[in-house]
Amino acid sequence: MKSNYNKLLILGAVLSALAVLLHIGCIIFGAPWYRVFGAGEDMAQMAEAGSNQPALITFIVAVILGVWSLYALAGAGVIRRLPLLRTALCLITAVYLIRGVAALPFMYQLSENSPLFWLVSSGICLFFGVVHLIGLRQVWQKLK
Repeated sequence: MKSNYNKLLILGAVLSALAVLLHIGCIIFGAPWYRVFGAGEDMAQMAEAGSNQPALITFIVAVILGVWSLYALAGAGVIRRLPLLRTALCLITAVYLIRGVAALPFMYQLSENSPLFWLVSSGICLFFGVVHLIGLRQVWQKLK
């Protein structure tokens, strides 16, 4: 039996959902997780000091990634069609791809994070973007 669902967009949804879980983990476990996942020493120190700002920023990012996961599932045909589906998937894909490549030329000037952090996180974002791009291309005609 052949599935009508787009497997790459389902993978994209799972990847974004995994990122949501990691962000929620940062909120729950605080400074050590902010450090491990490269949020920067400033975020870790604010969390240690009891500031709500790191949790709020991280929560907003998690919500955005959660919405992106839902859009990927809608594009894959798993859930009902969401508003502006084609446009949203194009923007989501573009953000992942741009984040994957745009930070690299500036990695030595960007925050206190190490070049290794920028290489790893950029590679992850680039992978997410390519998964979305190929999946989007496969369902493009269905999204009209």
